[in-house]
Amino acid sequence: MFDRILTVCDGNICRSPTAAALLRRLCPEKQVTSAGLVGLEGEDMDPVAREVARRNGLFCGDHVARKLRAEHCRDADVILVMESRQREALIKSYPEVSGKVFLLSHWNGARNIPDPYRRGEDAFEQVYRLIDQATKAWSGKL
Repeated sequence: MFDRILTVCDGNICRSPTAAALLRRLCPEKQVTSAGLVGLEGEDMDPVAREVARRNGLFCGDHVARKLRAEHCRDADVILVMESRQREALIKSYPEVSGKVFLLSHWNGARNIPDPYRRGEDAFEQVYRLIDQATKAWSGKL
């Protein structure tokens, strides 16, 4: 059904690469990529996000942040964003993909998943748990 999944956040260094890694682990047969609305292009994953993932048993692998482009949206079967404002911004920029843009938390409360960037390790831990719950909810729908 949905074979190409795109996860999107702001910088593509914290939430979306974590969500992509979790989805890859849950759905290894799927092609999962990530990007950011502002995309800190060329940057690695945030070291705190990577360490929190590692402590939770998730290996995120190599990562190079990228800025979201039209072709990323076009190539994806479903696009999962972290916050409703990101959904609105994405649809404003690429209205043709509006039917395939959902909150990552769509199946478990449809709440925004806040950005932990520069907010300390506890914030990253909390956000990791939210992303983990949301990706598990999506894995059965993909």
